[in-house]
Amino acid sequence: MSVCTMPATPAPDRVSAPVRSEPTGRERAPRKPPWLKVPLPGGEGYTRLKRLTRELKLHTVCEEARCPNIGECWSGEQATMTIMVLGSECTRRCRFCAVDTVERAAAPDPAEPAHVGEAVAVMGPAYVVITSVDRDDLPDGGAAHYALCLEEIRRRAPDTLVETLIPDYTGEDLALLMKGRPDVLAHNVEVVERLQRRIRDPRCSFSRSLETLRSAKRLDPDVLTKSSLMLGLGERDGEVREALERLREAGVDLLTLGQYLRPTANHAPVLRYIEPERFEEWGRVGRELGFANVASGPLVRSSYKAGEFFAARLIHARRRRARPASELE
Repeated sequence: MSVCTMPATPAPDRVSAPVRSEPTGRERAPRKPPWLKVPLPGGEGYTRLKRLTRELKLHTVCEEARCPNIGECWSGEQATMTIMVLGSECTRRCRFCAVDTVERAAAPDPAEPAHVGEAVAVMGPAYVVITSVDRDDLPDGGAAHYALCLEEIRRRAPDTLVETLIPDYTGEDLALLMKGRPDVLAHNVEVVERLQRRIRDPRCSFSRSLETLRSAKRLDPDVLTKSSLMLGLGERDGEVREALERLREAGVDLLTLGQYLRPTANHAPVLRYIEPERFEEWGRVGRELGFANVASGPLVRSSYKAGEFFAARLIHARRRRARPASELE
């Protein structure tokens, strides 16, 4: 979908500093600001889901990626969570990610699809995100196994809405995944195009990610597509704006923008902590560009409860409109 209107870009073009391929050892990281402090997770809902993930031996991105929003997302009647399938070791080496990397991971567990379906049915979340590590060591990237996980969730927990946060599948691999009928198809571009090679694995690219998102729409015009961008790695305002425009041109419906937080000293450094007001400006720009929903804030992550609430409302509204009139009486 092309974008005809061009709302103004916020403020002057700014950048904190050029991104270096490797820290020099003399760089001093900016001090973490108070708006990134969150309360420790707790409460009955959080405790219950934490216990169930242990009992059911689930890998969750919420824990593996050390998400700061875990306490919020795992609490309340509308709890959400992100489950990782295809193992816990990735074949790509992105400089922002805390997941373990290997050349060749263990073979997928054939019992995992049924196990994931059972787990979602037991936990009963209103909305679940299923994601995976990259599996370049498998002929189809793990797409068939991934699709089986979705089918089991559909069979055992039909009322749960399902978002898939997928690798950069294209062609037959993406078509195979889409047979699982996700409600939301998410794939993250992660950073602006200039920073792709420095931050993501060399096998990734902005253009390939856009092709994944475009192709998902071609395969299922009704699926909601979603992507995410991290800020604070040295991107310029004009580059952020261009990234948002290209995502809209690819038909992306839902967008999240969040602050990059360095998992360990071995990962890419934070070059700037973006102020909450700045995130609000980018949220406004995204909405003016035509995204159906934009979740933009320092603690926003790709799978974020507020954004999932919006997606859920949109999906339920579509389903009501699709139902025969006799069922609505």
